Amino acid sequence: MSVIQSDLPYKENALEPHISKETLYYHYEKHHRGYVDKLNGFIKDTPYDALELEQIIGKARKAGDIKILNNALQAWNHGFLWQSMAPKGGNEPEGPIRQAIDKAFGDLERFKKEFREAALGQFGSGWAWLVQNRGGLKIVATGNAESPVGTEMTPLLTLDVWEHAYYLDYKNARNDYVDAFLNNLINWEFAASNLAGASDAQAA
Repeated sequence: MSVIQSDLPYKENALEPHISKETLYYHYEKHHRGYVDKLNGFIKDTPYDALELEQIIGKARKAGDIKILNNALQAWNHGFLWQSMAPKGGNEPEGPIRQAIDKAFGDLERFKKEFREAALGQFGSGWAWLVQNRGGLKIVATGNAESPVGTEMTPLLTLDVWEHAYYLDYKNARNDYVDAFLNNLINWEFAASNLAGASDAQAA
């Protein structure tokens, strides 16, 4: 059973002018697809071949299968990234997600400041995340392919800060890319659904 690349939830030009059609094409069709293809090559005819993507991540973590783990994480991270952005995003969060943001950070502007600092402070390649951890929200940065998926943390949103995510549009101005995400692309509805799912799982 091969891992299937997750679909884009919108057209490749839907995030313009903040992320160009060209950038999204290369990011999705070349980088994301490349991780999925490499992963499928590594797991072919192995016990991993019968597993779902998150199960592959868990098994590879335990076994220390770094090549499989890195490609599986990047396949998962990118699928999660597409959902973390939305055309005409960046709206004000509402309901439980807003309450959780205010409780954890004081207000939305403080959240944006701390998320921005995490994204810009990540040296080299990696990711910035909003996660639920032990009943509260926090911001974490991870290097390279690493991800909170499959840990005690529940990912709510992410931003890719590898250069391939923004260089065609922003060159070395990562700060402008991060600001575009926070102000125009962030998908609070997706974060809210992940928070609700985490709360339901804890209550079960």
